[in-house]
Amino acid sequence: MTALSVSGLRVELGGRTVLRDVSLDVAAGEFVGLAGPNGAGKTTLLRSVLGLVRRAEGRVTVEDAPVPRVRHRVGYVPQRHEFAWDFPVSVRDAVLYGRVRRVGWVRRPGLADHRAVEAALARVGMGALRRRPVGELSGGQRQRVLVARALVSEPAVLLLDEPFTGLDMPTQEQLTALFAELAGEGKAVLMTTHDLLGALHACSRLLLVNRTVVADGTPDELRHAAPWQAAFGVGPGSPLLAGLGVA
Repeated sequence: MTALSVSGLRVELGGRTVLRDVSLDVAAGEFVGLAGPNGAGKTTLLRSVLGLVRRAEGRVTVEDAPVPRVRHRVGYVPQRHEFAWDFPVSVRDAVLYGRVRRVGWVRRPGLADHRAVEAALARVGMGALRRRPVGELSGGQRQRVLVARALVSEPAVLLLDEPFTGLDMPTQEQLTALFAELAGEGKAVLMTTHDLLGALHACSRLLLVNRTVVADGTPDELRHAAPWQAAFGVGPGSPLLAGLGVA
């Protein structure tokens, strides 16, 4: 089943075309990596799916419905610097905020909402720190809070924007395992990343993007140099290609 579908997407920012003719599908159960050079439009693509960036053209659906109708079915993990970590709120309350689209701004959270928060915190290993102020957390703990906040709405689609930036290797490996588990349970996971080797190892499919989709395939299908050269604009002797082990 196609959980996320993007067709003919074009985005313009400041009179400049940032994305053009982007089309992609992510099925339930897929863990898809979105890779490309800086400025390729990866974050803009995620934000346009969410409706946070206006689309000049194109259509985006989640489970065959327009995103505004099913926004609660999309979980979003932004880059860590986008969250106000100095705001005086506990871990638990930060995650509870992720239920707003289900609860609404007026109705008070009920038992189901509180249970969802506890389940999300347990899933990311943050249950013991539920009462700690978010400002006192380490980088890895903060990332787990953002993941829990995205999971608390019980989404069908999970969008991850550079979730490993600034994290140590053990934390990266733990989160990668979690994302793979979530995909294995039927969620569609789409992740932007600069960790190309990690994406080749962990993701079921990769999308190489540079303002449009340059290549789309499984890691085995992308074990040659041409798509990486096209996406990243590098020559045949580039250290990037050598590091990826593509010929």
